[in-house]
Amino acid sequence: MTLEKKLSQYFGYDEFKEGQEKIIEAVLNGKDVLGIMPTGGGKSLCYQLPAIQMEGLTLVISPLISLMKDQVDSLSEMGIASTYLNSSLDDATYEHRLEKIRNNQYKLLYIAPERLNSYSFLEMAKQLNISMIAVDEAHCISQWGHDFRLHYKEIPAFIESLSSRPVVAAYTATATVRVTQEIKHLLKLKNPVESIIGFDRPNLFYQVVKTGDKFKYVTDSIKANNQDKSGIIYCATRKTVEGLTQKLTAQGFLAAAYHGGMSSELRQKNQNDFIHDRIRIMVATNAFGMGINKPDVRFIIHYNMPQNMEAYYQEAGRGGRDGDISHCTILYSPADIVKQKRLIQLNQTSAEREKLLFENLQYLVDYCHTNECLRKKILEYFGETPSYERCENCGNCLDQSEMVDVTIDAQKILSCIYRLKNRFGLNMVISVLRGSKNKKILELQLNEISTYGIMREHTVENLREIIMMLVAKGYIWITADEYPVLKLTSSASNILRGEEKVFHKKHLVEMKVSKSKDKSTTKDAVDYDEALFLQLKALRTSISQEKGLPPFIIFHDAALKEMAAYFPMNRENFMMINGVGQTKYDNYGECFIQEIQTFVEENKIEIRERPQSDNIDIHESVVEEEKGPKIDSYEKTYDLYVQGHSLEEIVQARELTSNTVIAHLIRNDQEGKLVDWTKFIDDDTEIKILAAIEKAGLERLKSIKDHLPETCSYEDIKIVIHKYDLR
Repeated sequence: MTLEKKLSQYFGYDEFKEGQEKIIEAVLNGKDVLGIMPTGGGKSLCYQLPAIQMEGLTLVISPLISLMKDQVDSLSEMGIASTYLNSSLDDATYEHRLEKIRNNQYKLLYIAPERLNSYSFLEMAKQLNISMIAVDEAHCISQWGHDFRLHYKEIPAFIESLSSRPVVAAYTATATVRVTQEIKHLLKLKNPVESIIGFDRPNLFYQVVKTGDKFKYVTDSIKANNQDKSGIIYCATRKTVEGLTQKLTAQGFLAAAYHGGMSSELRQKNQNDFIHDRIRIMVATNAFGMGINKPDVRFIIHYNMPQNMEAYYQEAGRGGRDGDISHCTILYSPADIVKQKRLIQLNQTSAEREKLLFENLQYLVDYCHTNECLRKKILEYFGETPSYERCENCGNCLDQSEMVDVTIDAQKILSCIYRLKNRFGLNMVISVLRGSKNKKILELQLNEISTYGIMREHTVENLREIIMMLVAKGYIWITADEYPVLKLTSSASNILRGEEKVFHKKHLVEMKVSKSKDKSTTKDAVDYDEALFLQLKALRTSISQEKGLPPFIIFHDAALKEMAAYFPMNRENFMMINGVGQTKYDNYGECFIQEIQTFVEENKIEIRERPQSDNIDIHESVVEEEKGPKIDSYEKTYDLYVQGHSLEEIVQARELTSNTVIAHLIRNDQEGKLVDWTKFIDDDTEIKILAAIEKAGLERLKSIKDHLPETCSYEDIKIVIHKYDLR
């Protein structure tokens, strides 16, 4: 029977997909092969079809139990004798299958790499007629790949232990040029016939969404476009998976969770429910999906940023395996970058690999900030050079947002980095551009360079957006060191000389630039910061909804405007606000002060002195205490810290709130003085807070606090936000 007839009889296809026939014929001619094919490109058929044709047994090495069962079930339906050996089998079933393997009753045997070098299996394998060894997900053997598995390194030794060397075939969907070379080297492939199909998946629509409310985006998107369709939502942590699943099911969505902390029985049940359409949405960590054959996944949402481009491409590739359109969306958040960097640092890998992981993460960050074609960026990562500049089928290509000329801003930023001699990181560059007067800048005399303060009208967020866009365009390079530094690339000179223009989306520029205000005041109206006023109104709305009270019962607008004018950041100053009594302070003071403190730090606000009036004489002693240069107060706090005093002792000695003490220490840290934050917060609390930030976003501290146990304080949240530079 010809290959075409077997293809039709067993698999129901009339013709091969691109690259399949070349690989299959090479295997049947006794040659090693390497197949790099996109998800849905038909890799499994490349070893299943020749296995039917060849004498003996084909051994398929696979990392996933779920894949093994799905493949064996599918082959059994086709009438192809196959089985698997893994930890899901009881002893009796395992022994029964071993006996049938010895009696040559199977054509394909799926096995995990962990079991290859067990003594009993090794001895049995030496007696078997193994015609081919197919290594699925072959990128797992490379330490430069995104999903390195240590046991894959044992495969070459297993092959060498066999009585005669079979054909070796390696397959994967995601491999850079470097990983491809290492697969061939480590598996010792002998002049392999290669079939490297283009990585493009034209039916996948890629987009990056920057939103302050991820959950709302998810629910709105599903209701609008995917109400009755299957989709996967990937999250970075198990806790996020659990929380998001609960919120979705509470709103009536057919959703289930999948992560490594669940029992195998529950994981299997949820997976089966998803595959059989009993649920529509699978909320999962990256533990889910490799080898899942569900063809009609219509959307893939990354609730958190994935580890790198390879991981993203493979996870996004689980959509649209049937060739129909599937939407693949990354919900971008700076906090996700911090989380992924932390995971890399906790990975305890070699310095060389850690550096590579940081570089790969940076490529994905650049992808999220680029205005260029997203499909083109993906293909370039895998070593392809598309013939087009724009695919006209991704979020960026179809974005109709007006592009504005930001060349002048780009020149200022690049010039600043040049004058800083490529020696400083993102935060320091932003501080210099905004004219910060922190102690470190003054000590290093950076306030004397010509670009100091030339972009003081921009917010930190705005400058960060433009700088990251310049990184994505290749004008700036961020080193992959423990303390990353911004460096100019050779392309930057074209911008500095005015030979090239830079454009960016209008809404990303205008919405974040501080509008200059008339700072004059009148007798009838207080001059307040409108941005802070709006934030305080939003906080008030949140509290009023929670308590079922009208907003004005919490605070009148006049009180919020006064807060936005004088930035009260301790109890004494907050009590000076008209309309704030002791009970209101006790009920709401702390969360409003936290909101104000965060705003002041983020925007480097210079707090003006509150004008004296007859109605505040009861606070004269407090005001007197606060007079004098603020730096003295910060230094007094730091002196006590250096002497080894605890937070409680400093609070008592300075007669300040713990909020104020933490703010002082943060100020000292920003000015270059060493502060060991582990004295104030432990790793477990940090992880809880990072998870809460992921859920609630960074808009309001109270929202973060609501996702945390009572043991986590506002001070803890503030420390984590500062420590990881999330603002």
